[in-house]
Amino acid sequence: MDIHTKTTAKTKEIAADGVTEGLLEEGDTVTWKAIHFGIIQRLKAKVKLMEKPNKFVDIMVKGAFHSFVHTHQFIEEQGGTIIIDKFQNKSPFGPIGVLADKVFLEKYMREFIVSRAKALKKIAENMH
Repeated sequence: MDIHTKTTAKTKEIAADGVTEGLLEEGDTVTWKAIHFGIIQRLKAKVKLMEKPNKFVDIMVKGAFHSFVHTHQFIEEQGGTIIIDKFQNKSPFGPIGVLADKVFLEKYMREFIVSRAKALKKIAENMH
């Protein structure tokens, strides 16, 4: 939980409810409070699948999206780790949501996930 908070400093993301410290396990929920697009957001996520140490999947239980599934995969390779983040989301409001996804949300989420990955890489490299 601490590392997640560190990698989302730009959006001031904090665990506000559910599991707020330590490690998440399958079935756990956490409500994240963050600022996106200048608006305070609350998003409740549940760990749907946990395959330590290779993969975990979280899904939105409550929040701004119609739905989302975030798959985190970790592959050991050449003395390091490759992280694959797959984020599938659907915005609310039907055709307007589809348009919002295409016009700006896909780019925003890609940049958000890349930024988190870079921050995580920096943290991991400084642990040795």
